[in-house]
Amino acid sequence: MRSSPRILMCPPDHYGIEYEINPWMSRSMASVRDLAFKQWRELRDTLLGLGVKIEEMTPQPGLPDLVFTANAGLMFRDRFFSSRFMHEVRAKESPFFDAWFQQHDFKVIHWPEGMYHEGAGDALFCGEALFAGYRTRSDALAQQWIAEQVGVRVLPLELVNPRFYHLDTCFCPLAAGEAIWHPEAFDAYGRRVIEAHVPKLLAVHEEEANRFGCNAVVVGKSVIHNSRCPRLAEDLEKHGYRSIAVELDEFLKAGGSAKCLTLRIDGEEAAAW
Repeated sequence: MRSSPRILMCPPDHYGIEYEINPWMSRSMASVRDLAFKQWRELRDTLLGLGVKIEEMTPQPGLPDLVFTANAGLMFRDRFFSSRFMHEVRAKESPFFDAWFQQHDFKVIHWPEGMYHEGAGDALFCGEALFAGYRTRSDALAQQWIAEQVGVRVLPLELVNPRFYHLDTCFCPLAAGEAIWHPEAFDAYGRRVIEAHVPKLLAVHEEEANRFGCNAVVVGKSVIHNSRCPRLAEDLEKHGYRSIAVELDEFLKAGGSAKCLTLRIDGEEAAAW
């Protein structure tokens, strides 16, 4: 029997918009603390209700984006490839993530100097391949390096729309050979790569992509995504998935949603390994 999924989260005790490193962030648009907690707890409770085992990081003052655990690193079996963040404000998170994974018996590995990679935000398994976003926050050389380390096929995808700065904002594997995506986030070559390797694709329309409908968490046949994405919900239901909407607009202010707030530490649902 397959064990329960394990997901790492971090409570939003210190979450806020304290700097601007993507087009969504504006320090003039402050987060509402109580509402952020309410939305985060609803996501956590929804996952618990699906049988997920939730592990929690300890929030740290001065690290408002520690709540976005998906960016901590890339998981591969018992190895944690710790992110090398492009922005110094986020690089300060890495020692806390590294310590957590070391304490939980994972082997912590760092990218070489000169490479940038932001973990599961830019690297998602779909079947036997690792789909890898680059340009905005991770670079192509880092994706080539991870291919050598894990011995799987890596498919680099250039992200050309700055609003979709991580791969997980515009592409979400549902199962081997199935995914939701926002085609306009990729260049023509990237679109052809995805279409060639993922037979069943559900396109998320611009309005719902801008609500980070693609930034979803998949647990079996359930897909948890931001609220007010009715077309996505309908498409998922037509294809045999249960759509679960959770309002996460406080985190959208920082350019994040359900997937950003979670790191699947036992591997992504769609991963062959």
